[in-house]
Amino acid sequence: MAVNTSRSNELFDRALGLLPGGVSSPVRAFRAVGGSPIFIAEAEGAYFTDVDGNRFLDFVGSWGPLILGHAHPEVVAAVNAAAKRGLTYGAPHEAELDLAEQVTRHYPGVERVRFTSSGTEATMSAIRLARGVTSRSRLVKFSGCYHGHSDGLLVAAGSGAVTFGQPSSDGVPAEVAALTTVLPLDDIAAFETFMSEAGKEVAAVIIEPIPANNGLLLQRSEFLESLRRETTKHGALLIFDEVISGFRVHLGGAASLYDIQPDLATFGKIIGGGMPVGAFGGAAEHFENLAPDGGIYQAGTLSGNPVAMAAGLATIDVLTKNDVHTRLEALGQRLEDGVRGILDAGSWPAGFVRQGSIFWFYFFDGEAPRNAESVASDAAGPYSTFFRACLDEGVYLAPSSYEVGFLSHAHSESDVDRAVEVFARALSRAF
Repeated sequence: MAVNTSRSNELFDRALGLLPGGVSSPVRAFRAVGGSPIFIAEAEGAYFTDVDGNRFLDFVGSWGPLILGHAHPEVVAAVNAAAKRGLTYGAPHEAELDLAEQVTRHYPGVERVRFTSSGTEATMSAIRLARGVTSRSRLVKFSGCYHGHSDGLLVAAGSGAVTFGQPSSDGVPAEVAALTTVLPLDDIAAFETFMSEAGKEVAAVIIEPIPANNGLLLQRSEFLESLRRETTKHGALLIFDEVISGFRVHLGGAASLYDIQPDLATFGKIIGGGMPVGAFGGAAEHFENLAPDGGIYQAGTLSGNPVAMAAGLATIDVLTKNDVHTRLEALGQRLEDGVRGILDAGSWPAGFVRQGSIFWFYFFDGEAPRNAESVASDAAGPYSTFFRACLDEGVYLAPSSYEVGFLSHAHSESDVDRAVEVFARALSRAF
């Protein structure tokens, strides 16, 4: 039976007259799954409650940053204490040094860190730094990876032999998109061929080492190693976008997981503990070129915000002292075992992918895809039914078949077991 959403519907009608599409970010509008979005009233631990009083087991976690769950007591205490000292300074303070030390301590090769207010800012700034360091303009990205909404990154692959990118959003000038080359994931030959032909033009190659914005497209270590090898060979910088994976899959991100050290890395999500934070980091020699030391300009009034720094510090402190990643791996394995048992018994055209505490259902036959081109375009239909069936039983997943799910330290084994039972019934409805 569908949950009562009358108050949420009223608020959404009001929102449609105030916000584009009624939302502050497109995926929240529920266009991919149908119906109207639910409006959240409060959240704690692994659950949130909407304005109609419905309680949901949450597997979105604000799209990843809430690795400790909603309103973790130590994070909330740190935020409250920081807020009492002032919401923003626009000036240096000790907490940003403390958080920078945590990043440099845990992430391979990072000696300097510059904070931003979002992951989009972090990736945009890292690319500018790479271009300034190399005195080159071309950027290489991969189809299926998302690096924020700056103009040069909202780019789709050109067709046929065209190597210049094409705008994937209205409002992006073709001249800007033309500086970006889009290549397929998991294709070493295509990447090596391009680099052999145009490597000397490339300032940077950017990738989500664990792509999680077009489904969870887990990459072979051999492919990531080819990126490291070819960028070094041709004098380009390798950028790992760890906005989702950084501090979630490992304290040292995917770089530690795969034992591959990029030249630059971008962060967000977890290092803000749920607050608006981003960062980019790398070797000191590169950051000598960044203002105020060098001629590459980057700035932000709210960068290093004291409240956000406090949230990030508290989050990383809990992660380290409680060995959270070991527990999350156990929870993830429990979830995977349960879901795979259901899928094997039901013989449905669906699959399940997991890396640590990140997971994804895909709704088509075959092996788990490693590139965007292998993700079936008609998967949205059965996913919509699956999503609605889960929502009706109080389990909240991302309102898009392309988005992933997240486990948190707040989830219990019983939460996972309950979710598996709900997933079984929802799959029966979807197929």
